[in-house]
Amino acid sequence: MLPIRPRLAAIATGVLLVSGCAVLSPTSDEAAPATSAPSSSAPAGSTSSGAESGAEETEDPDAPTSWGPTVGELDAARELVSTWTPEQLAGGVIVGRFHGTDPAEPAQMVRDLHLAGVSVTGANVADLDQVQAMTAGIAQAAADDGRDFPPVIGVDQEGGYVSHLRGIATEFPHFASAGQAISADPEEGRRATRVAALTTALELRGLGFTWVFAPVADVTIGAADPTIGARSPSTDPEVAADAVASAIKGYDAAGIVSTVKHFPGHGTATSDSHDTLPVVDSPLGEIEAHDLPPFEAAIDEAAPAVMLSHLDLTAIAPGVPASMAPEVYDLLRDDLGFEGVAITDSLGMGAVGGRPTPALQALKAGADLLLMPVETATTHQIVTDAIIAGDVSRERVEEAAARVVALQVWQARVAAQRPVPADVVERARAASADLLSAAY
Repeated sequence: MLPIRPRLAAIATGVLLVSGCAVLSPTSDEAAPATSAPSSSAPAGSTSSGAESGAEETEDPDAPTSWGPTVGELDAARELVSTWTPEQLAGGVIVGRFHGTDPAEPAQMVRDLHLAGVSVTGANVADLDQVQAMTAGIAQAAADDGRDFPPVIGVDQEGGYVSHLRGIATEFPHFASAGQAISADPEEGRRATRVAALTTALELRGLGFTWVFAPVADVTIGAADPTIGARSPSTDPEVAADAVASAIKGYDAAGIVSTVKHFPGHGTATSDSHDTLPVVDSPLGEIEAHDLPPFEAAIDEAAPAVMLSHLDLTAIAPGVPASMAPEVYDLLRDDLGFEGVAITDSLGMGAVGGRPTPALQALKAGADLLLMPVETATTHQIVTDAIIAGDVSRERVEEAAARVVALQVWQARVAAQRPVPADVVERARAASADLLSAAY
């Protein structure tokens, strides 16, 4: 592991100062990468100067970014959101929640509030026909709102006990099975993990979903970790990194947006962020060595989205949830080089429940998507008013919305290149059994 990076060292100094005062072929389940990262380390969409002439050279619009969309798709998204009203911009950075199982309710929210999309939970699911009617209705609502790219239709479908489509989609083992399979046989384990992610994603796409809130990249500490546990691929950072990278390859190849979570790592928290704000006192060096490797591996594999945790990281931003701390977004973007969509964990969780305007705090800090605020319509109005009043800069919200639009354009493009096979359920069941066999 590399020594602490310059920004981490700077954060440490600051804290001390404060405290001192693939297409599925007919014969193969192997996944081909959907995108490849650009060879340059410069931010996507940037320009470079010629060494001899000094002339500015525009980057190829067909070149992929480091997180999926092409440079041209990102530029077009920026142009589009620059024309949006404050109401459209506010909606474009919110993934709403809804209650009950009526397919008309989320569709109306997306259409009326211009939402980027919605998150579907187990409480929103009745049966197969209802799920398909719901996702189709949400997609149609986005089209009715004038969008020619799909909405975010996301679900927690990690495998194991966090599977909100239980009884609807194929059940996969918890993600710890991926780590166990890789520990037993690295090559076979990585393959089984990749194919499990690939078939999970294809099955979700067949149900109408465009996002999956997985894989979990947290490195658990074991029994003292009450929240993540078997959702984590391993107690070993390197094994976890292998599992996460393999899963990203599968999700990317299937044309679904995956979400690496919960940055910068929830596996050392000894309380549950669903109920309270966990305090994590890990030193910076320990965070780097124990928690960051899976996120680094995911970013190296062109991870399109990263979810920020609700943790009080005393070594980085004491007293502030990571999802609302600019220092944590700086760590993600400046130190790890992530250029894609940063999404908060659910804003309805107990860790942030008592804070005033948590969605606005997260947006100002650097979040691109605000996940499941308690009151979607109220949050939409708060963000709209803040844009109009200049309480949050239009530039910040356009930056966030453009990333989301570009990612959804990428999702539609890759999905069109990878049709869901007619026997996707059979393939998913086989992949689930294969992962279990590789693990045990």
